[in-house]
Amino acid sequence: MSVATETKLRTENIKPKIGSRVLNSKEELLSGELAAELRDLIEQRGVLVFPKIDFTEDEQIAFTKTLGNYAPENPDGSVSKITLDVKENPSAAEYLKGSLYWHIDGTRNDVPILASLLTCKVPSPKGTGNTGFSNTYAAYDDLSDEQKAEYDDLKVLHAPWASLFYYEPEPGLAKLKGMQAIGEKVLPLVWEHKSGRKSLVLGCTSHHVLDVPYGKSAEIIHGLREWATGPDFTYSHEWEAGDLVMWDNTGTMHRAEWYDPECGRMMLRTKLEGEEPWAE
Repeated sequence: MSVATETKLRTENIKPKIGSRVLNSKEELLSGELAAELRDLIEQRGVLVFPKIDFTEDEQIAFTKTLGNYAPENPDGSVSKITLDVKENPSAAEYLKGSLYWHIDGTRNDVPILASLLTCKVPSPKGTGNTGFSNTYAAYDDLSDEQKAEYDDLKVLHAPWASLFYYEPEPGLAKLKGMQAIGEKVLPLVWEHKSGRKSLVLGCTSHHVLDVPYGKSAEIIHGLREWATGPDFTYSHEWEAGDLVMWDNTGTMHRAEWYDPECGRMMLRTKLEGEEPWAE
């Protein structure tokens, strides 16, 4: 007589306040039996690493669908190529330059995506092309009570065009207007989630804090970014072919670390549809 066995989630923490490695097999992950636990773990840890899991494109999509509603970026539902190589990604390579700076995806949308899943097909040379992550839940939690009281009710204008000045300090007017056409949105500096937890909403799309002098605004935005991207709250993943990394976009900043656009680095991305609008 066969005996049913329960699939156990096997993990190990990467750092005390961010990141866990998931050590289950491809078959166990694709079964969907671990989906609820993985959803809980990604909120707690910010980043989940699946070392050398070697998903095919179809398997990556199937795994994404076990975790929530798949949010395809392409009309045919395929995975998205993430690379700065203009030959491979001519339409997005320019826009992706902003990904080299700390950010949260979807700051101009009413509902940001829940999570991104990135598979490495071709890594860049060692020492380049890592992806950095910052746990903005943990960064908020470790602020002093006085700081929390100061920041809790502040609002920030977020705009993709603000990120343009990080990599092109003197853009032409046409390029600026093109980026401005993408849109902008006022968001809380501190996002109180439906769960009751709070996270910082930061990154290179942050333009200014509302109703605060510009000098003080810059101190708040850049000071908190410096705090949240300190060693306690960050993890830099050095990619190997076959790795999959998933991160909670609602409480984690990320950035690609510099690499040569012509080195062949190629990532494949899927996303989970957002489930919670930004707090008012």
